[in-house]
Amino acid sequence: MKRRVVVTGMGTVNPLAKNVKDTWSAIKAGECGIGPLTLIDSEKYPSKVAAEVKDWKATDFLDKKAVRQMARFTQFACVAAKEAMEDAGLTEGTFDPFRSGVILGNGIGGFEIIEEGYKQIYSDKNVAPMTIPKLILNEGPANVAIQHGLKGPCYAVVTACAAGTDAIGNALMSIRAGQTDMVITGGMEAPISMMAVDGFCKIQALTTNPDPKTACRPFDKDRDGFTIGEGAGILILEELEHAKARGAKIYAELVGYGQTCDAGHITAPAPDGEGGARSMVLALKDAGMEPEEIQYINAHGTSTPTNDPIETQAIKTAFGEHAYKLKVSSTKGMTGHCVGAAGGIEAIISVLAIKDNFYPATIGLETEADDCDLDYVKGKGVEGEIKAVLTDSLGFGGHNGSLIFKQYED
Repeated sequence: MKRRVVVTGMGTVNPLAKNVKDTWSAIKAGECGIGPLTLIDSEKYPSKVAAEVKDWKATDFLDKKAVRQMARFTQFACVAAKEAMEDAGLTEGTFDPFRSGVILGNGIGGFEIIEEGYKQIYSDKNVAPMTIPKLILNEGPANVAIQHGLKGPCYAVVTACAAGTDAIGNALMSIRAGQTDMVITGGMEAPISMMAVDGFCKIQALTTNPDPKTACRPFDKDRDGFTIGEGAGILILEELEHAKARGAKIYAELVGYGQTCDAGHITAPAPDGEGGARSMVLALKDAGMEPEEIQYINAHGTSTPTNDPIETQAIKTAFGEHAYKLKVSSTKGMTGHCVGAAGGIEAIISVLAIKDNFYPATIGLETEADDCDLDYVKGKGVEGEIKAVLTDSLGFGGHNGSLIFKQYED
């Protein structure tokens, strides 16, 4: 029998807010966290908007010395993890550090650290001493582990935009396998840099719509690309009996994970959505659930011409006629596309959708594209009973990941 895994804590830093409570309030209100691109000079690029974390000052949350040794993506992860641990009531002595781990997803790493290093080199100066420890992806989970004294498995999952989702799936498998009893997991990313924005623009992936309110419009006929975002979404996963023994509150149960690869195009999903559909079917099988038991899908929904119709087809393939009875929404119209952090942030939103029986809206969507014909919760969110949610992520390289959260029942 599988060890049951539950969510006992959550934390986030994202373009809407710097904590879970305010993020969820913004999601329910249908607020947009997208604004003008300010972290770099937008005049150089055709994309003029971004979903930035506003007024970021890591020292408001973390020790000044520690912050100096962290890239921006690591700062986001550490702040969100701190909130999640506090939310879960996990302090020294309440868990076995040797049976506790950190598994976080990331797509890019410390791009701004790389850029600064090259500036130093080409100015005939030496790179900063902490350049390597700051830029590499595993430093996010490593710093989280150091801060909380977790001595079990600690690593980064790198599957582009599916990284946060796959990290949570890996954490689920670690606990089920008996390797760990508690894992800090989710996603982290700070990709708004010259190299990333220029690179995404070169492959025409980013929106060129300068209006923040309509730049990200998933499933809309006028969508033209994703809006780059940043942040972190962190969950505490625990084995059920471990959580119950310490009297932890339980938000929801994580019951299913599916992971596939298209093995096709390096940047585009399989044209028929086969890989995404198979990932969803595997998650359902892992959960021991039928398609009809899912009420809501928090979609990847990037607002790109390629992704949205293919993801729609994947949902229809996986869910059959039930696809038309589901509510499907993309919350990226509010948060932007936070790349490796997206899966973590959207997992938190999925859990809270169950807790509050609330279907978040796809804001920015005005007129559905001809090949996007599901119920995308257009306009504003709605209340309704939600017992189970599937959230999916699709990444460059053909990576597909799907998670299923359900209402916890003892």
